[in-house]
Amino acid sequence: MVSKFPAKATAAFCLITAGCFTSQANLLPFSDSPVSQGILRSSRAICTVAITVADYKYSLYGLPNDCDEYRRLLSEVHLRSAKRLLKLCEINKGFYVKAGQFVSSLRQIPKEYSLTLSSLQDQVVPYDFKVIKEVLVSNLGQDPSELFTWFNEQPIAAASIAQVHHAMLKDHQEVAIKFFPEFRFRWLVSEFTEAISLELDFVQEARNFETMSNNFRNNKVVRIPRIFWDLTTNQVLTMQFCHGHKVDDVVFLKGMKINPEKVAKKLLEVFAEMIFVHGFLHGDPHPGNILVSIEGQGGFSLVLLDHGICKKLDEVFRLEYCQLWKALILLDSRKIQHLAERFGVGKYYRYLPIIFSGRTIDSKSGIGKGMLVEEQKKLKQHLKALKMEDISSFMESLPSNFLIILRTDELLRSTVSKLDASKWVRLLTYGKYASLGLSPKSNPCSGLTSFALYTRLIGNIEYILLRLTIGVMNLVLWMEKLKRCLNKFYGKMSAAGKEAISR
Repeated sequence: MVSKFPAKATAAFCLITAGCFTSQANLLPFSDSPVSQGILRSSRAICTVAITVADYKYSLYGLPNDCDEYRRLLSEVHLRSAKRLLKLCEINKGFYVKAGQFVSSLRQIPKEYSLTLSSLQDQVVPYDFKVIKEVLVSNLGQDPSELFTWFNEQPIAAASIAQVHHAMLKDHQEVAIKFFPEFRFRWLVSEFTEAISLELDFVQEARNFETMSNNFRNNKVVRIPRIFWDLTTNQVLTMQFCHGHKVDDVVFLKGMKINPEKVAKKLLEVFAEMIFVHGFLHGDPHPGNILVSIEGQGGFSLVLLDHGICKKLDEVFRLEYCQLWKALILLDSRKIQHLAERFGVGKYYRYLPIIFSGRTIDSKSGIGKGMLVEEQKKLKQHLKALKMEDISSFMESLPSNFLIILRTDELLRSTVSKLDASKWVRLLTYGKYASLGLSPKSNPCSGLTSFALYTRLIGNIEYILLRLTIGVMNLVLWMEKLKRCLNKFYGKMSAAGKEAISR
């Protein structure tokens, strides 16, 4: 009969075993073949997860979760685990860095993870310049010295899949050059998704740049770098160099007298226009891919970089997504249920308002407001009934268009919260652009049949109703701002009066 180890001993055993396995995996004579490298990366990932699980179990064993010691140790474990994940992402590179960037932008994760993994946004161990030079020569047919007046050998961004360098052409135009080594492409395509392989096709990315530039040609706030096609291949992308700071750099914004909330509003408007009106979405809006430039008619402009992950939304889906936001604004439960069924998640329709607007489907509070106590209790009961299979089923049932919008929206929410913008701003912006996407001008119904005329009439009535609702919401928001300003003014006047009396 084999006796059982105590829980602490078992956890420690797992920790030691996993650590030894990691050391051995790194010492094994793996070749540079894609299969061998893939196995090595997977081994590192499995070991990191095993170590992390064991660390949590061992370090927190036997402690009640409401005591100070538990909270202190939990923070320490969070930090150790985050550092392990950071190391894993930096060693494995590619998709792992992309995943780490996404995790760092989530609002729900502990701050130890977000702060530690945030360095992945644009700070990854760069490749040697010899590798860069080989790629440039093999793709462009000339030595960098023949093409550029100067070429900065240190990357300005070494990101998940590609690396970016600053240079100047012979005609004195500043450019940013993006490239990836050939070996990265081979294992990524075989080991990960089609989306990653598309991100490695720089000719397609260049086309995405031009599509986005055309879509926003009349928008004075958005800047899209120009592509130099004669210096662009599948492996090398040369574009106009644009100066700016990361969109969530609040210190820079305030230093330049730029209102962070105004930046948040414009950022949301740009992406809402992509989703609801154009149906062509930049799917990776983490702060490293969006710069704020001091050039622009309104005092600043938004520079959109890295168009590797762009998604052309199906037109039927675009219209139905506009309808969903209309239903969310008006809290039309029947319409929400109908659209949830269209999206393949009819069983979970009541959770869509929570995901997008923070309200329950039978909420009595206004949009942008917090849930009432009764609503919170009811929601907790519903969530307790959910199982992991339900969550998995929900995510698997969603169409790919929906998934990329969810990911994009999560990244935007994180950035907007850092810019200290109200929840109202996002909800009102999405509602406004959903109504624009449903505008009869954007979706004309051709023909003079009775059905076409009826459809056009109903469409106009519904459009006007939605616009009126959003107008009322904007008025309420304006009144709240006015109230805050008056209270602030009254406070200053009161303080000044008291000071005058004391004299």
